Amino acid sequence: MDELKLKKAVNEIRKGIVTAVYSAKAGHPGGSLSAAELFTYLYFEELNIDPRNPKKADRDRFVLSKGHTAPGLYATLANRGYFPVEDLKLLRHTNSYLQGHPDMKHIPGVDMSSGSLGQGISAAVGMALCAKMDKANYRVYTLLGDGEIQEGQVWEAAMFAGHRKLDNLVVIVDNNGLQIDGKIEDVCSPYPIDSKFAAFNFHVINVSDGNDFIQLNAAFKEAKETKGKPSAIIMKTVKGKGISYMENNIEWHGKAPNDKEYAIAIEELEKAGEALCQK
Repeated sequence: MDELKLKKAVNEIRKGIVTAVYSAKAGHPGGSLSAAELFTYLYFEELNIDPRNPKKADRDRFVLSKGHTAPGLYATLANRGYFPVEDLKLLRHTNSYLQGHPDMKHIPGVDMSSGSLGQGISAAVGMALCAKMDKANYRVYTLLGDGEIQEGQVWEAAMFAGHRKLDNLVVIVDNNGLQIDGKIEDVCSPYPIDSKFAAFNFHVINVSDGNDFIQLNAAFKEAKETKGKPSAIIMKTVKGKGISYMENNIEWHGKAPNDKEYAIAIEELEKAGEALCQK
């Protein structure tokens, strides 16, 4: 793993997230930014994929269960070469292929359309089961929000995955602590998240800093080595990570920056990129 290369990539992806949401004048920057390292690690390090052949049969699959953080996925796919980075400015525009939630019919690299919370994990479980039935080697990954796991369907899917011993499945929970109505512990606490997944026969991996590539690398290595159980990676992250005024600020769950705020965000990311180039 080239940590510096990943840090440079995630900085560009953060620029893409902020630019997309700013251009759309709508969207969800907070949760996209908190998961930016996760998106980067998956698409630049972990997944068996080929942007030149997005539908290759043996590719690993990824399902964005928290579909509203599409700006994070789109920025990653663009920087990975699935479509032009310039197209991020088309987010949510009329007739654009980059709509507010992922669309597998129109966006290269998207394996499952998603948006309605709680449902993505079920699709991922079905994909993992198909791989087992077909004796295929591909792995399936899905990202959930910590507020999203308040949905009952999540636990039905988890029960099935644990019962079927789907060790080719990795469920990731972005535990940034905030949802649209406030702190998750105040709205409807899902804690302890790790114990809940363990009760459904998952191998649980706690990551104390999900915005750290070293910790993510160790977690995914452990998941890949786990046999006989699906894995759940519970990663603590910072909502709005990388933009000073967005970090841990619930206001930025689903809001676009204005001209001044956008300029500040891009300036901060430009400085961060310059600092990385000095290393």
